[in-house]
Amino acid sequence: MPEFKYKGKLYYNPVEFVLDWIGGAWKMPILWRLREKTLRYSEIKKTLNHISDKMLAQSLRDLEENGLVTRKVYAVVPPKTEYTLTELGRKTIPVISNLRDLGITLMKTSGVYNEDTQFFPLKVPVKKTNKRAKD
Repeated sequence: MPEFKYKGKLYYNPVEFVLDWIGGAWKMPILWRLREKTLRYSEIKKTLNHISDKMLAQSLRDLEENGLVTRKVYAVVPPKTEYTLTELGRKTIPVISNLRDLGITLMKTSGVYNEDTQFFPLKVPVKKTNKRAKD
């Protein structure tokens, strides 16, 4: 596929292009949380433990600019803002689901996923080797 430019950025393939839209640490988790229902900003924030307000706002703004989510602001006190997937945003969910399944498979094979508890330890277990000291 020939290279192409979009909004001043050069791309070499469609995968690179889509990852610019949904890649990064937070865009796919946000889209995943919106897959079943409309959520308020605070509801999204509660489900993403380590995201800062600045990063959540920026990620939602990027997703909205790219047409993947819509934002509805209600003129009430306190302010109420809701986010919903667009039709284009819904098309990302099967891709994210496949990536998530592959991620879980890789975590299992790497020893960082416990099937019974779905517990993800913070440290990757180190495989013990049976090395004998040379005399």
